[in-house]
Parts: sequence; C-alpha cells; structure tokens
Amino acid sequence: MRSKSLGNLVALERSPEGASIITDFGSLQIEFIAADTVRLQAWQSPQEREFFSYAVIEQQRSPFDLKWSETAESLQLSTEQIHLQVQKNPVRLKFYDATGTLLNEDEPAFGISWIGTQTTVYKKLQPRERFIGLGEKTGNLDRRGSGFTHWNTDFFGYGTESDPLYATLPFYIGILPESHRCYGIFMDSPVKSHFNFGASNHRFASFTVEEGPMNYYFFAGTTVADIIKAYCRLTGTMPLPPKWSLGLHQSRYSYYPEEQVLLLAQTFRSKQIPADAIHLDIHYMEGYKIFTWDSERFPHPAKLIAQLQKMGFHVVVICDPGIKVEQGYSPYEEGMAREVFVKYPDGSPYCAQVWPGWCHFPDFTNPNVRQWWGEKFADYVTGGVEGFWNDMNEPATWGQKLPDLVEFNYEGQMATARKARNVYGMQMARATCEGVKTLMKGKRPFVLTRAAYAGIQRYAALWTGDNTSSDEHMLLSARMICSIGLAGVPFAGCDIGGFIGVPTPALFARWIAQGAFMPFFRCHTMINTPSQEPWSFGEEVEAIARNYINLRYQLLPYLYSLFYQASQNGLPIARTLALEHPYEDRVYLPAYQNQYFFGPFLMVCPTPSNQYMTKVFLPPGKWFYLYNDSTYEGNCEILVESPLEFLPVFVKAGAIIPMQSIVQHVQQPHDGTLYLHVYYHTESSDFVFYEDDGESYNYEKGIFYRRVIVYQGPARRLILEAAQGNYPSSFTALKLILHGFNELFDKNSIQINGQPTKLITEEIALLAPLPNFDPLGKPVLQVKQRVLTAIIPLISQRIIVEW
Repeated sequence: MRSKSLGNLVALERSPEGASIITDFGSLQIEFIAADTVRLQAWQSPQEREFFSYAVIEQQRSPFDLKWSETAESLQLSTEQIHLQVQKNPVRLKFYDATGTLLNEDEPAFGISWIGTQTTVYKKLQPRERFIGLGEKTGNLDRRGSGFTHWNTDFFGYGTESDPLYATLPFYIGILPESHRCYGIFMDSPVKSHFNFGASNHRFASFTVEEGPMNYYFFAGTTVADIIKAYCRLTGTMPLPPKWSLGLHQSRYSYYPEEQVLLLAQTFRSKQIPADAIHLDIHYMEGYKIFTWDSERFPHPAKLIAQLQKMGFHVVVICDPGIKVEQGYSPYEEGMAREVFVKYPDGSPYCAQVWPGWCHFPDFTNPNVRQWWGEKFADYVTGGVEGFWNDMNEPATWGQKLPDLVEFNYEGQMATARKARNVYGMQMARATCEGVKTLMKGKRPFVLTRAAYAGIQRYAALWTGDNTSSDEHMLLSARMICSIGLAGVPFAGCDIGGFIGVPTPALFARWIAQGAFMPFFRCHTMINTPSQEPWSFGEEVEAIARNYINLRYQLLPYLYSLFYQASQNGLPIARTLALEHPYEDRVYLPAYQNQYFFGPFLMVCPTPSNQYMTKVFLPPGKWFYLYNDSTYEGNCEILVESPLEFLPVFVKAGAIIPMQSIVQHVQQPHDGTLYLHVYYHTESSDFVFYEDDGESYNYEKGIFYRRVIVYQGPARRLILEAAQGNYPSSFTALKLILHGFNELFDKNSIQINGQPTKLITEEIALLAPLPNFDPLGKPVLQVKQRVLTAIIPLISQRIIVEW
C-alpha cells in the first residue's frame, strides 16, 4: 500500500467563510473561524467528515473580512492577519502573515496524504525552525528532532524521555528565527495521533491521525502570547478556582486513619507552616470503592472535615472511575439498572481489574451518565468535601490494554475506544466538575485530573502523574508545566518531592522552593515511603520549606491576579522564556531551558540539589536579584551562588508585584495592608490587580475589585487607576515598596495625588534567616534589601504617585 496525497483540484465551491474543494483522491474544507484562525479538514470519503468536538466551544465569531482571488494556478484567501494560498495542481497550502512573510507550507511532494485509513499532514521544515508546546510531554523545550504519540496512558515512573503519558494536548507553536515570526497548529482529533518534528529526517514535520478525517486549525499572530490567546478563544479558558486551591496541598498515598489526618493538620498549625488542603488517597474508601468511606479508618468523616475546616483546611478526595462489580454496592446496582457503563459490541458491560477488583466503567461520553455521576457526589458535598481528585482516568486498568472494540455513546454518535480513549479522562473531569458545581450551590469546587484532552482547562487542573524523586524529574517538571501552560492549561503542577522514591533532604528543599513558584502546589508521595511533609527532612530543610511556603502566601495577591488574567485570556502562569523571547537561541540550550517566568515579572531558575553555583541566562533588560536587589544588565549569562536556602529568582525591572502579610491559610485575615513592590525601570509596564471573595461566582455579577496599575518610567509616575467592580477590597492601606529608587531622590518625599508624602528607608527580607542549628557549622546567611517605603490609605479613586 502506497501513500497518496490529495491530488489535483477537481471542483471548487466558495463560501462566506472559505471554500470546499474536491480533489482526485479526497476533499478539503477551508473555514476561517476568525481573522487569525483558519480550520482545515481533509477526508477521503464524505462519510469520514465530522463536525463534533469536545475541545472546541460554541462561540460568537468576531466579524472579519475575507477576500478572494484566483488564478489558473492557485486560490488566495486573505484576512487582515492570514493570507492562505492554495495551489491547485496538486493541492498544497501555504500560509503567510499580513506582511506577506511565509509562516508555514505543506511539503511540496506530500502535502496531505493517506496510507490506508491513516491521514498525515506533511509540513516543509524551514531553516532553524523550532517547535514548542504539545502539552504534557517529556524531552527538550524545543521539540525539533523528536517525535511524539498521543494515546493517554497510565505510565508509572515515566522517564525523562518517555512517551506517551496521561494527557492529549495536540497544540504546538512553530518558531521561525529567520523571519521573527511564529504560528500555531491545533490538530483536533481524539484518535491515536503522532507528531514528528523532523525526527529521523531533515525534510518535514508532520502530524498523523490513525483513522478518520484530518481536522486542524492554523493560528497566526505577532507573538506567542497572541497565538495562545487565539487557541483559547477556540477551546475556552479556565474558570476562576477557589482561592484556597492556590495554597499548599499536602498529600500522600495515603493518610489514614482520621487521627493521623488531624495530627497532620495540627502539626502544620503548630509549626506555623501555611497550608490549605489535605488530600485523601484511596485508603479513605471502603475497599477502594468510590462514593464510600472506610468505617474503621474514617468512622466520622463529616465531623473530621468540620474539625479541619475550623483549622482552615479543605479536604480533597480521590475519585477513580472503576465501579466495583458487587451486589449490594449501590453505584454498581444503579449503574447496571441505568446502563451507565461502557459495553462490548454484544451489549455486555466491559469489565477489568483495578483497585477495588473487577470493575465496570461509566461512559462519560454519555450526557445522562455524566449527570448520574455528578449526582453521586451529593454525600461528599454534604459532608463538607470541596476538592475532587480524578485519577486512573486514562482509563487505567491492570494490564493496560483497554480493548479497542469497547463501545462508547459519544454524545449519541457511538464510537469505539479507538476514538473515545483520549477524551475519557476529560469527560470524567467534566462530569465531576459539573456535578459538584451544581451540588455546591454557588461555591467553587476544586477539580484535579490526571488524564486530559484539549479544552480540559474548562473543567480541571492538571498534574503530571507518577514522577520520581530525582533532580532530573524536578527539572523536567518545570519544562512540562510550562509546556502544559502553552496548551491553554494554566493550572498545572507536579508531585513535589517525587511520587516514586525517596528524595534527599537537599532535593526536597530545592523542589519545594521551585514548587512555591508553580500554579498547583502539592507535596505527594506513594505508599511505603517515608513521610514527605515539609518537616520530614530535618530542621534546616523545614526552615527552608517554611520560608518558601510563606513567600508563596505573601505572593497570593500577585498569584490570584494571574489566575484572573488566565481566566480571561488563557495565558499561562508558569511561562517558558520562549513565550517572551522565542527567537533567542540561548532560551533553548539545555543549561537554560528549565528557566521560566512566574507571571510577567518573576524569573525562576530551577537548580539541581547538588549545585551551589548556577549559570543563569538573563534575557535583555535590567534584572534584580529577588533577595537582595543586586542589579544586572541582561542579554548575558552569569554565575550566581545557589545555596539550598536561596533558589535563584530574578525580578524584571519595571515589575509591579502586589503582596500581603503572611497567613497560615487563605481564609485567615491578613493585616489589611497591600504591599506593592515596584522595581525601578526607565521604561513602562502595567499589571492588573484583582480581588473577589475567592469562593463564590458573584464575580460574574460584577462583584469584584479590579485595578489597573501602570508604571510610567519616562514620566517618573506610578498610577493606580480607579477601582472597578462592586467588591470592597480586603485591603485598607497601601504600602509602596520601591526597589532600586534609592539614588533617584535628592529629597525623601514623593507626591501622591499632589500631596508630599515622606519616604522611609527600610531594610526588608523576603526570606527569614535560617536558625543557627549548629554554632560550629556554616554561618547563617542574612540577606536583606534596602528599600524606600510610604504608607497611604488605599482609596478606590485614582492614585497618582510622582517622583
């Protein structure tokens, strides 16, 4: 069997959004979704064409002007951002931007081709072209030279080059250093797929579906951020999570009995280490059966949860999809009566072994089953559970061989596992999210998932599964979480310390420091491993952990504002340097590919646990070392000391970082002062500060506090625009903390709304010095910053600060 491409154009039909083309061997549908987005579909026979997608949301299209032109050789379809040239004989595609610069083109000989039922799009490799993204994938930041498969898989203890893993996020961004251009491609097909970015060849990149039509979207934009925003307009953005879910989550496989859970919570509070969530793994259940409690280990779950809530803790319970085949177990009996389980073609329920034993599996592609599943959480919600951890939803079974012939409802269209497998975890998370959202009656749930498909951000946060306790995995987690963020999923994290194995004290210290600058912040470890709480590795590591957890909680005003922005436009919170510096070669070097931005202003430099001097790449611009305000001119590589107590973190000049006092959990009141850290720069910058109640959906009714803060370097001015929304800020005072301004002032005052205001010189420390446990050991490092400060009332009207 040989490969065959589309062939020559046979017939053409225009439409307001694009064109329908019939060729010698198939059909091609071109549909512009927006000025920056075009959808391409190709199929061999009309029966293969599909319109339904779990990834794409219904949306009101923005108006755009599509222009047509045609010659004997080609068609041209143009918007203000994309110029698509369709060669007729044979049919091949070239994508240009508005300036006429080539972004992407089909490989001239192959284009869109078939081998049997397999469809592949071949794209010509361009000089020095790089590829980033593709979601939850191992390997290097730059995907060039690598190949990947999307087939959601329970991969226990995966390696740093393993593939495939748990999630299918088939969206990548092409980077063109020669022309300083970029583009995005999202292949929306849930069947098993393959991506080749020049692996084993130097001629083409390609993406393949094993059956069914080819369906992909092409995005154009002037920046990587523009392309991510366009992708998220198509697939949706995350909702605002409950604010407590931004705090520290403590987990292990498993905490039990309930006395141990209470002791864990009490220890956090007695040691003054902030935390907000405790996760209960499978041992809280009776025989590992979902929707049950073990009556010996957890005889009074509602009472336990109430006690934890009084201490400021929220409970997150694990939820596995397997329903045990057991008479008298109501989810099984209900499921059989209502026919909620996936089936073999002969109509009998599919059965496989997992934690409870032999199980059936709900068909989450059936809306009636999703509703049934969501309603089953009523007892959990009534008992006070507010977090729901969806695991084993690839779906995982012993043997790891879900038969291809198992059938799914697929929204009434019927499909086998070959099509439904990659969306199963997403639809389970959806069922959980929609169900508990209804049951919680106005409170936001926290939903976490391991398996996913594109669009998962609408329903759940994502974590990277069963990693290992190693420096390699700690560094890999930074790349993976940034790559997941590029795929429109901002709320992502890993198991801090590693799920499999035992971290050294140094590794745990490094990892929890790095984790404090990640969107999802959870410590987790597996059964039969030593304790992995922040105090489990000795007094020095406990002090380091406390410092970085404290800093995380001080940064909550900054972090929650970032989550608000992500909910609006989809931009990631942990951002590879390639998001802002895609054409800088050093970003992709192995030495620097793990560095990332935490929001727009903080740059985190992950560092191996045994490395106390670290080489760092500083992108162009001016940078401040976070802990002592040492300044550096960027566009260079430097060596910085990196003892365990100081993870290298740098602040971009012009940064605007709102912070608060240390609290032990999110619900604990802070001291009422918004600490606004501003870092000197000669250029301008801005930040959107956001607050709401952190737990309800009242923000959808305008009950929020939103404030644009603008730093105008050339004008020597800082402006807090008038507050928007109907929510009163939780802060009553504003303390300006000015970094790098010391030499600018010939007098110790500034003007605030035209009134002179005295500046105070202070020394501050973002991290407390470590206690001197060993007087004969190494000296204790004390690192402080000399800053200028002023305190004023935080009014809702416009505030202008001038110097």
